[in-house]
Amino acid sequence: MAGGITLDSAETRRIALASPSGFLAFGLGSGLSPVAPGTVGTVAAIPLAAVLLQLPFWYALAAIVVAFLVGIWLCDVTGKALGVHDHGGIVWDEFVGLWLVLLFVPFAWSWWLAGFVLFRFFDIVKPWPIRWLDRRVQGGFGVMIDDVLAAVYALVPLLVVLHLV
Repeated sequence: MAGGITLDSAETRRIALASPSGFLAFGLGSGLSPVAPGTVGTVAAIPLAAVLLQLPFWYALAAIVVAFLVGIWLCDVTGKALGVHDHGGIVWDEFVGLWLVLLFVPFAWSWWLAGFVLFRFFDIVKPWPIRWLDRRVQGGFGVMIDDVLAAVYALVPLLVVLHLV
């Protein structure tokens, strides 16, 4: 809701594409998908991850931290413009969450697929404390932090398997 009225898809699209902050918050437009925008946004993050993760580990980690911090602002500004705290089309948080997962696993399609599936699973299911935070922490930080926690949840089984292999 924005100003007490429901935004139609044209207005949402306008907000998503009218500014650099909206364009980034909507994952370069991927969050405008009418079906499963979070999953589509996560898929859209993969090519950027392939480029980002060519950097040395610490530089890539620093870039992800910066993307998280910038994402707090992006998601807050765009959410306010939409009048919705965590609009489904805002997928910058999925970008950052997936990048975090992929940073810690081998650069191989099987690991990236497993990372993608586990990240989406935990982002959708939102086990404690993710769901608790999602409901109580507002603004851009609230949008971003639940996906970082979903990334951590996804990393636990991946790192266990990686350690055993």
